[in-house]
Amino acid sequence: MSGVSDAHGPVWVVPHEVPAIVPRASRFTEPRWVGVYRWAAVGGDLLAAMIGISVALLTRFGYQVGSGYLVISSLLPLAWVAMVALSKGYDSRFFGAGPDEFRSLLRSGVGLTAAVALASYATRTEIARGFVVLAIPVIVGSALALRYGLRKDLHRHRLRGRCMHRVLVVGRTDPAATLCEHLESRPTDGFRVVATCRPRGAGRATGPLGPDELDEADIMAAVDRHAVEVVAVSTDPDLAGQSLRRLSWALEQRGVELIVSPGIIEVAGPRISVRPVAGLSLLHLERPSVSGGPHLLKAVFDRVLALALLTLLSPLMIGLAVAVKVSSPGSVLFRQRRVGRAGAEFTMLKFRSMYADAEQRLGDLYTLSDGNGVIFKMRDDPRMTPLGRWIRRFSLDELPQLINVLRGDMSLVGPRPPLSEEVALYAADDSRRMLVKPGITGLWQVSGRSDLSWDESVRLDLRYVDNWSMTLDLLILWKTVRAVIYGAGAY
Repeated sequence: MSGVSDAHGPVWVVPHEVPAIVPRASRFTEPRWVGVYRWAAVGGDLLAAMIGISVALLTRFGYQVGSGYLVISSLLPLAWVAMVALSKGYDSRFFGAGPDEFRSLLRSGVGLTAAVALASYATRTEIARGFVVLAIPVIVGSALALRYGLRKDLHRHRLRGRCMHRVLVVGRTDPAATLCEHLESRPTDGFRVVATCRPRGAGRATGPLGPDELDEADIMAAVDRHAVEVVAVSTDPDLAGQSLRRLSWALEQRGVELIVSPGIIEVAGPRISVRPVAGLSLLHLERPSVSGGPHLLKAVFDRVLALALLTLLSPLMIGLAVAVKVSSPGSVLFRQRRVGRAGAEFTMLKFRSMYADAEQRLGDLYTLSDGNGVIFKMRDDPRMTPLGRWIRRFSLDELPQLINVLRGDMSLVGPRPPLSEEVALYAADDSRRMLVKPGITGLWQVSGRSDLSWDESVRLDLRYVDNWSMTLDLLILWKTVRAVIYGAGAY
């Protein structure tokens, strides 16, 4: 542990177990991997543009392409790359973390469409609508696919400890420790905490702290000593206002990025906005969307997709029904009362995966539960039939819940539908899960399923309720397919 101090007061700088101090000469240059990733992204976007143009030309004109379209085809890739750059698609802050990298490509597609339309109008050039309608969507789709592959490659490197941003965390002991934990909980986001900078009195001495104990000079000394690329400031009343402003100026001169944690957890970006009021930048937290127009759209989407899936999967479901009936005595469907939105109970449907006397045998097995303290689960449940074990692994037993979605009892995506005895054990915060309809799948389904602890499953459900959007639903549905194929956490 090393201490740094000046006339304003001592600060503890605690180095983490990360080797090497980067030479000062490199402080103003980006890490090599950033340049490699950026050029790979540019190359991928050019390739996507060529794919889109080739598909559009061959589909629209075959092999008889006029000279005018050859000129347009040569300019369109450059215009696409320029549009992505204007949309911050090559900004290193978004490389490998968050949805902004993909949003920039979608915005670029809209911008390129508008630019082509304006250029065609200004130059009075006739451009076939079929060419534009086909070329730009293919360009955007190809660019998204290539960028996704590039991001996955970056994630693989980060899981091995490469291509990381060196971070100095500034703040008092508890907020700084929480911020460190969150930054390092997902290595694919690319943050590696190399040191923490905090007041000497934060957990190390008694008595009141002076207002200047977190001083800019101490922080800058730690920045230089540990050659950090990012300074992350946790919630701290002693480092705010003008002090934070001066720190941002000093870091700007060194090419170091500053990020500030507002202390709000489990709230996604779309609900947070910064509004300037009376010379202050105020953080505005939007109310979560749990009713109204967006949820009407969700209800329509759920029913349409559920009906389509029931029609598509009906042969499979009929086959499973016959197999369940033949494999063991008992009914084909298992019916159980669950608690839905606003505490309303409904009957949930599943293909029966256990022997007919499973409920009577449950009391004898409670002490052997592998669950999370509230939900009963067993990896080798003796009540389960051989067929039931297989259909549970791939979540095929849950297909009849599509009927619950058509009835309006459930949604395709939402919190896990609880039993009434589980609801009786809910804490005050837990009951917030019932603001929305329970779902066939959800964040819990794509994040570990039965392997999750009770606190983790509650946290994921509350995160979903607080940050719901149609985009999030589509992302969860996409990830559900992968979770079902691998059968992770299912038993």
